[in-house]
Amino acid sequence: MQSTVMKNLQTLHLLPFLALACFFVKISGSISLHPVLTGPVMAYIGSRVDFRCITPDSLLPVTYELMGDGGVLIATVADLQGDQPASFYLKVTATLKGSYHCRATTGGSTGVSNSIKLTVVIPASNTIVTSEPFPPVAYEGSRIVLNCSVTKGSHLSYTWFFNRKEVTSSTSPLFHRTGNKLVMGMVTPEQAGYFSCMAWSTVQDTRRFSSSSEVKVTVKVYVSKPRISFSTSKVGDIHLGNVTCWSIRGSLPVNFSLLLDNKELRSVTATESLAAWFPVHVVPGLDMGVARCRVNTEVQELISEPVPLEVVPVGGDVKVEVEYLYRADSKLAAAILSCRLSRGTFPEVSWLLNNSVLPSEKHVDSHIQAVPSHYTLTDHGQILVLAKFSPEDSGYYRCRARNSYDDSGPWVESAAVLVRVTDRILNSMPEATSPTETPQKVFMNTIEVIAIAFCCFLFLMLVVGVGCVYNMFDQNQAHAHFATSSEQNDTSSTEWDVQNQTFSGKN
Repeated sequence: MQSTVMKNLQTLHLLPFLALACFFVKISGSISLHPVLTGPVMAYIGSRVDFRCITPDSLLPVTYELMGDGGVLIATVADLQGDQPASFYLKVTATLKGSYHCRATTGGSTGVSNSIKLTVVIPASNTIVTSEPFPPVAYEGSRIVLNCSVTKGSHLSYTWFFNRKEVTSSTSPLFHRTGNKLVMGMVTPEQAGYFSCMAWSTVQDTRRFSSSSEVKVTVKVYVSKPRISFSTSKVGDIHLGNVTCWSIRGSLPVNFSLLLDNKELRSVTATESLAAWFPVHVVPGLDMGVARCRVNTEVQELISEPVPLEVVPVGGDVKVEVEYLYRADSKLAAAILSCRLSRGTFPEVSWLLNNSVLPSEKHVDSHIQAVPSHYTLTDHGQILVLAKFSPEDSGYYRCRARNSYDDSGPWVESAAVLVRVTDRILNSMPEATSPTETPQKVFMNTIEVIAIAFCCFLFLMLVVGVGCVYNMFDQNQAHAHFATSSEQNDTSSTEWDVQNQTFSGKN
């Protein structure tokens, strides 16, 4: 009985100490619960994430709860020692994005961790390139915008490729990148080619991307004003004409039309080259009208200069004119011989030196033909340039012409002109009938003739002016002398009359 009383008394004495111990335990537990939440801030949809919560300073078993937005309980892990982290494995869905924190509880004490905001990333898929305008075809100077579009994807970056090379600000200043767009403000032909894009995203060290197929961008060039030329040929007794229409630049296809007296004869669509050919019927000596070429595109219509469809046979007088060119030191630099025709639309011109053909009788199609040595033919053979002189260059030069479309036709020849190179004198004369014939014409430099004529004109004007002034001065003097003499005569006459009257009165 006495021992029982003693135990109760000891228990009563210990109660305050037990209460104080429990109180200190509660206080210490509430202070030390500071859970820490770790985990990803970004994750691909469909992947798995691991959130971990730990209370480092707790020695008692802890219960962890993962909480979502609005305090929604996601998962619970109980009865873990304080130094053991609680792992929460979640499969990422579109609804899993948001803020997360964990709550730790032990012995009635609770602590709340830091917050982590999870972003759900959707990889790009089904990437394509779209354009404005569509299809991506535009004329130079226009604006083209390419878009890198995806059916799914978030948090994306974009990389563009031009002809399979990456487009960067430093290497491609003609392109402007903004968001998922590639902008070409004023396109040039150099920007035509194949474009593709890649949409990609990165989560931690993982990159996922989706690439598009290539899209061809076409930059059309405005067509230039058309040009026109007319040629003719002869097959048997039939004369055939051909009108050629062409442009220097432009994008195919284009439509060429032949207009005769402003009426369309025929048209053709050029798909391989910027040229078209139209056969026409011609009659030598007959004016067939005025031809023009017209070129049409979807945005342009241009017309060439007019060309008369008339074949004038070669005929009339043919003569050679010589002009000499001098250097600054008055030394001869070149001689230019021109073959002048009275008429002829399509002449074939041939030159002869001392009755030998120089350099060829063959018709020259090009505008300029280089011939052997230092001779040069220009203007379809009608001008012969002697750029270097030697004793072999002196002699009698003649030109002859015939219709280029008739190889069997007769030649019309000029008179021969002598071109002789000496130290200071250049003589040219018509062909003489005998070696002793005196030269008929001396050709002088055009500038010298003009200078001499101008000086003579000035001298003549000076002489005439001096004569006129002298004549006017002489007439004024004569008039003054005549007036003085008249006054003296009038005075003398008056005096004589007065004397006579006086004398008569006395009588």
